[in-house]
Amino acid sequence: MTEIHTERLVLRHWREPDLAPWADLNADPEVLRFLGPPLAPERSTTAARRWQEVLDRRGYGFWAVEVRDTGEFVGVTGLDRMDEGMPFSGVEVGWRLARSAWGHGYAAEAARAALAYGFDSVGLPEILAVVAVPNLRSRALAHRLGMTTDPAEDFDHPRVADERLRRHVIYRLRADDRPAT
Repeated sequence: MTEIHTERLVLRHWREPDLAPWADLNADPEVLRFLGPPLAPERSTTAARRWQEVLDRRGYGFWAVEVRDTGEFVGVTGLDRMDEGMPFSGVEVGWRLARSAWGHGYAAEAARAALAYGFDSVGLPEILAVVAVPNLRSRALAHRLGMTTDPAEDFDHPRVADERLRRHVIYRLRADDRPAT
C-alpha cells in the first residue's frame, strides 16, 4: 500500500471514516466554486471508491490527504490519467481540500509530493494540471509548483456546461524541468 509522507501530511488510501468529511467537502459550494455544482453524498462515495480501486490497480491515483499530527482528513490530492475525449492526453495532478484546510500550504505540500511520486516512482516524463480560467488560487499554485502554460493550449472543456467555467488552462511540468527541492 503506497503512502506518501510529507512534513505535515500523509497521502494515503481511502478509509471508511473519510467518506463523511469527503461528502461534506463536496457539498460545500465554495469548495466546488470552480469545479461545478455540489455533489450528493452518494456521488462523493462513488468517486472515493473508484479512486481507491485505481490506487489498488495502478499504484497511483487520488489519495486521501490527512494531517499527520491530528489524523484529520482534509481532502484529496493525486495523479490521474486524462479522460478520453479531451483535446490532449497525459497524467494530471489535482487537489481538492476542505475550506478549513485552506491557507495552510497543504495543497502545495501535497501536490509537490504527488509530483515527486509521479516523476520518481512512476517514471512519468511530464505531468499536467488542468484549471478553469477563473480559478486564480489553483492557477497560482500550479505556477508555484514550477508548471508553465502556453496560452495557445487553453481550451473549452467538453464536459463543462457552465459558460463561466468552460475555458481551461493546461499547465505542464516536465521531469527534467522541475524545480530543485
